Amino acid sequence: MSICSSSESSSSSTKSWIVHGIVAGAAIAVAIGARAYLGQSKKLRSRVVGIIPARFASSRFQGKPLVNILGKPMIQRTWERSKLATTLDHLVVATDDEKIAECCRGFGADVIMTSESCRNGTERCNEALEKLDKKYDILVNIQGDEPLIEPEIIDGIVKALQAAPDAVFSTAVTSLKPEDAFDPNRVKCVVDNRGYAIYFSRGLIPYNKSGRVNPQFPYMLHLGIQSYDSKFLKIYPQLQPTPLQLEEDLEQLKVLENGYKMKVIKVDHEAHGVDTAEDVEKIESFMRERNLS
Repeated sequence: MSICSSSESSSSSTKSWIVHGIVAGAAIAVAIGARAYLGQSKKLRSRVVGIIPARFASSRFQGKPLVNILGKPMIQRTWERSKLATTLDHLVVATDDEKIAECCRGFGADVIMTSESCRNGTERCNEALEKLDKKYDILVNIQGDEPLIEPEIIDGIVKALQAAPDAVFSTAVTSLKPEDAFDPNRVKCVVDNRGYAIYFSRGLIPYNKSGRVNPQFPYMLHLGIQSYDSKFLKIYPQLQPTPLQLEEDLEQLKVLENGYKMKVIKVDHEAHGVDTAEDVEKIESFMRERNLS
């Protein structure tokens, strides 16, 4: 069931904390252009836009942005939470579907219409960025299926990127629940001791020889939210799809395979992404237990 409402949702705050350091990289496939980019990207990046990419025709959950979560469409809940972030100068929804656009305009969101040919959320964000009247230094790709996203997490990855002038990409992880260890819809991440992302996978990583979850190991769950230097997004479309990206169906692997490095922050967050219809009931139960409207 899809509905559209115009009321504001309440939000709860959580403290986010950064535990990983500054990283930067240059793409192997476009090394010359990347070096030129990196050499020009050391100025303070102050103007920030948040973009929520949303499409109706999802293979796993068609119409997901409009699904009803306790009286409001999910895209509205994500937008309302994101509006509370203090680092965003502007927030828009980018979609190729008129039903989503109409709903979003109904609760006051700015909407940018994008092409149906966008292969992923990053390309949709890039197209929307090019259509905006103003220029922005940082773009935050906010996943529309995180209706309980904490504004502090948005602020955390933005500030992390602003504090690392050579970094082109930042993202967030949190602790992985044991019951989600083998769920392919929960993307896992491993990093090195300097805070560089090593790999992302739908499988459990690292995977030990016993084949079981090690309750003592700090497995990390990727939250999906990520920020980019806007100049980096001009390079991104030039990068061809890569084998690991295609096999895992994870767009961030294309960045890693081409030699770029990602800055990772860890946050304390109760992750409640909506990947399937079954997740809606789980998130509604969670919200009822905590009196979240």
